Amino acid sequence: MEKAKVYFTKEIKGESFVKLYDKLGVSLPGKVAVKLHSGEDGNQNYMKPEFVKDIIEHVKGTVVECNTAYEGARNTTEKHIELMEKHGWSKYFEVDILDSDEEEVLENPNGKVIQKNFVGAKMKNYDSMLVLSHFKGHPMGGFGGAIKNLSIGLASSNGKGYIHTSGVENATFDQLMNADHDNFLRAMADSAKTITDFYQDKIVYMNAMVNMSVDCDCCGVAEDPCMQDIGILASTNPVALDQACIDLVYQSNDSGRDKLVERIESRNGLLTIDCAEAQGMGSKEYELISID
Repeated sequence: MEKAKVYFTKEIKGESFVKLYDKLGVSLPGKVAVKLHSGEDGNQNYMKPEFVKDIIEHVKGTVVECNTAYEGARNTTEKHIELMEKHGWSKYFEVDILDSDEEEVLENPNGKVIQKNFVGAKMKNYDSMLVLSHFKGHPMGGFGGAIKNLSIGLASSNGKGYIHTSGVENATFDQLMNADHDNFLRAMADSAKTITDFYQDKIVYMNAMVNMSVDCDCCGVAEDPCMQDIGILASTNPVALDQACIDLVYQSNDSGRDKLVERIESRNGLLTIDCAEAQGMGSKEYELISID
């Protein structure tokens, strides 16, 4: 089997996203959803609108997000829209909260932990998707990249709880916090597969390895980055893309590398990549192609 192609650049500029996208040789058709992280109120590490403006305009995309399952500035549509304005997303782009009205169920009969996924109903209004992810650590998942952005990121508020608890609808916060951890990681792969099935070959993934804290952009007060920026990567294979980012971290001589590795390993984060590969979302085998 031919290895997946993962394109990489050390040049951390807005225009680099466009160069990588063009190297992929694909053209996202129709109405394009751009899934990214709006950044929790107070977070200092999330990707800013100016950084990703070139690629969003290049694909003529609409910025899409879903509400959270916990208290904060993004757990209701009204607050989320207000934060989108505060963080500058609405200044440059059309913004759409996908679960603002209702949710829709996507099936995965081969899911190991969950066999359905609750997503924002407005996702069906989009013909294709660009998954624009900030690669960094995560307090629960170990790390966040393309697979997490596909799963938790695109789940409705109820769907996020359903994934965290491995199948409890309308889960309480206590249920989220006390759920089986490894099953949560497996459920992320199960839910992500419903998104790749939905869009088939009309989806592209980009990970920016910048501002790499051990914490996620969902943290109102996150730790400062522990590693120097590495670059930007792109692929049509989310499994290979996340694996390539993990490998770049492990291969790094950066003094903060061990801190991020400890976060990934202490949360068993690599299990999600393994489960996504087992679900048929792509292979961990890849060819890293530098465009510098």
